[in-house]
Amino acid sequence: MEGKSGTSLVTAQSMLVIGLAAALVWSVRSRKAPEGHAAIEPRPVAERAQLLGEEAERVALYREAAPAVVNITAVIRYRDQRAQTREVPEGNGSGVVWDTAGHIVTNYHILEKADAAYVTLEDGSSYKAKLVGAYADKDLAVLKVDAPPSLLRPVRVGTSDDLDVGQSVLAIGNPFGLAQTLTSGVISGLGREITSLNGRPIQDVIQTDAAINPGNSGGPLFDSSGRMIGVNTQIYSQSGDSAGIGFAIPISAVNRIVPQLIRTGKVTKPVLGITPLPKSVALRYGIPGVVVRRAHPGEPAAEAGILGTHRDDRGRWTLGDIIMSIDGQAVHEPNDIYRILDRKNAGDKVEVKFTRGGAAKTIVIELG
Repeated sequence: MEGKSGTSLVTAQSMLVIGLAAALVWSVRSRKAPEGHAAIEPRPVAERAQLLGEEAERVALYREAAPAVVNITAVIRYRDQRAQTREVPEGNGSGVVWDTAGHIVTNYHILEKADAAYVTLEDGSSYKAKLVGAYADKDLAVLKVDAPPSLLRPVRVGTSDDLDVGQSVLAIGNPFGLAQTLTSGVISGLGREITSLNGRPIQDVIQTDAAINPGNSGGPLFDSSGRMIGVNTQIYSQSGDSAGIGFAIPISAVNRIVPQLIRTGKVTKPVLGITPLPKSVALRYGIPGVVVRRAHPGEPAAEAGILGTHRDDRGRWTLGDIIMSIDGQAVHEPNDIYRILDRKNAGDKVEVKFTRGGAAKTIVIELG
């Protein structure tokens, strides 16, 4: 009895399954397409109109320029519990291929705290980079990778001397690690000044509203001809994300500094040879100009006769010479001197106007 009951149960289940399947087939076969419609199929694809004007130019520019842009991963090293060396990503940034020898230009602040760095090219290949040189005053650094020259597409270099507010610009970089991202905008301002990590002013900076976010640092800013006109470096933002105010180091400065970093690993700066009193001291006592705290012996200013703050024959402190202008440019604070010298080279001669004991004087100093 038990065997027959079991067989009957299986047969009943089988019949139920067959019945449900038959009903499903009938339902599918009897279903009609909605009135006025043929069988439902994917929609036909409409033809795309040809790209025109700025859109076509932007696409062409991106295809031409993107291969020169690289991703930079800065890492820090530490020893684990087994005394093995580990590398942990410390930050990401962008960079640009400078030449087929493997030199990569980027921002100094990306590498400041790093123990090592890796460069990823557009094709996805990655190489350990060597730091060739850095210049914190302008937030610039040069790396070198041993990549095949055939994979290195040097950027086209333009000029920042003839830019106009309102002209179109494009930025390519790796914001938030999203490689080869293109953003576009205009030049919002020229002649801006920002502060580098070491507190020195960076002059003639380009302001743009092209979106620049964390990870864009070190990447190129292009003009509408596909020429690099700046290196993206900072943003103005209360949240840390793009607020439409980004800054790029002008290519005129980059093109002057990078060859020096490649050649010697450092930048030779013109030297006046003075230590100024802080701006706060001059303001406190209502002193115009920059007071020379010390004129370093053997350096240009001292050799030319500039005097620093000193004690007189009776032991009383006497203020040093007060520099009022250099080459006709007014000097109100120490940073003004840095700004003026930033455009000079060692060996240049500058006219310095100063006062000593209330008397105006003028001398010519050859920068060291």
